[in-house]
Amino acid sequence: MKIAGLDIGTTGCKLTVFDETGRQIGKAYRDYPVRRAVSSHEIDVTTLMESVWAVMEELAGQYPDIGGIGVTSFGETFVMTDAAGEPLHNAMLYTDPRGAEECAELTKKLGADRIAQITGLAPHEMYSISKLMWLKKHQPEVYAAAKRVHLIEDFVVWHLTGRARIDYSLASRTMAFDIRSLTWSKEIFKAAGIDPALMSEPVPTGTAAGTITLAAAQRTGLDKSCVIVSVSHDQVAAAVGAGAFDGSVAVDGAGTVECLTPIYDSIPDIEVMSKGYFSVVPYVVPGKYVAYAFSYTGGALIQWAKETFGQDKTNAELETAYEGDGPTGLLVLPHFAGAATPYMDTGSKGAILGLTTATTAAELYRACMEGVAYEMRLNYDALAGSGIRFQKLNATGGGARSKIWMQMKADVIGLPITALEMVDAGTVGSAMLTGIAIGVFKDLPDATAHMVREMETYYPRPEMHEKYMRIYERYKAVYQAVRPLM
Repeated sequence: MKIAGLDIGTTGCKLTVFDETGRQIGKAYRDYPVRRAVSSHEIDVTTLMESVWAVMEELAGQYPDIGGIGVTSFGETFVMTDAAGEPLHNAMLYTDPRGAEECAELTKKLGADRIAQITGLAPHEMYSISKLMWLKKHQPEVYAAAKRVHLIEDFVVWHLTGRARIDYSLASRTMAFDIRSLTWSKEIFKAAGIDPALMSEPVPTGTAAGTITLAAAQRTGLDKSCVIVSVSHDQVAAAVGAGAFDGSVAVDGAGTVECLTPIYDSIPDIEVMSKGYFSVVPYVVPGKYVAYAFSYTGGALIQWAKETFGQDKTNAELETAYEGDGPTGLLVLPHFAGAATPYMDTGSKGAILGLTTATTAAELYRACMEGVAYEMRLNYDALAGSGIRFQKLNATGGGARSKIWMQMKADVIGLPITALEMVDAGTVGSAMLTGIAIGVFKDLPDATAHMVREMETYYPRPEMHEKYMRIYERYKAVYQAVRPLM
């Protein structure tokens, strides 16, 4: 029996198949367009669903014994549908500017502290509830016609099984989910003027929604006994796929976005978390929570540096071309797509300080790597009072393949970092929870033993840590110095 993980991202979806031993044996991918304008950032979920059908049909033909598929997706984005599940509008992405006024209205009614205590989130217009309020106000005919509100995970699960279920971690991205009672917050929905009956049923991360419908089986070629699992928000799936299940280990997600994900053994200090805009999210292990500390441009900044300064060199060639034996001394503020935590300032811009006519392309490339590492150190420091206790990090994503970057992060943060074999931890985590749900694995330790494989551990070097910290002391002042000028 095979297991599979379906990872639905902002611009594309991929389905990855694993055998019973946890070995990857097949993968299919389809992309879809995102429409970005000054006043709107949208995605057509009908096109998204067509891509989901396509990857399932492609792999079902190769692996007819797929016994379960776990569904994970990006967060916040929702769609209102009719009774048949047909979308009534294009879905707004988290970056869509609409909803800011509504978020302010909701915050005025309940107070930022109250919202944070209920949801684990500092109020922000990126979350679903503010955009739902906007739709009701500006497109009342859509709201009146709606029978359901789905985020992407439960939209797909509904179309595959006919059951409206959403896991706790994705539900929390609405800013309307009570992270203590693990139910929709009646207080927030009442203040927002939104009917909570439109929402899917919240269930624990990794809950089987049921077998696929006959229509879905016929369309994809999957066996009608195939079980669909409501997995999680993609960042939670990545933490599972990294084998991090208690507060002693955090995850370094070194992908397009750089994300530091610590695990908490209980709800952390909400006041500390709110100050840094850190989310508090229910985790797969009952009673435990995760947080997201992230930079919008992690690997994306490195790719930009390669394309801009690389002169046709590969990433590896640029990494090794740097001739120094320590920090470049340059300061790169990696806010090239705005600032994420601990600022959540979408208007912030990137900056490179310390250039001279002697600065080389290799130095600029290395400095961009340093800027991402410094920004994550900044987040690490901002989390210090929240109760974190991790002593190591497990690294996933394409950046985990860079020995130089991994060593740099270990030196800057001052903790060992272990690179994992599988780059795509979200897909691994999704398959792990699917394997547990259908009985391929006994539990999380069994799934971890089969699917999480460590490669190399990088330990901080005291002398290099000291050098980086001297630069970091200057880096901490860059945002405040540059922001008023932009």
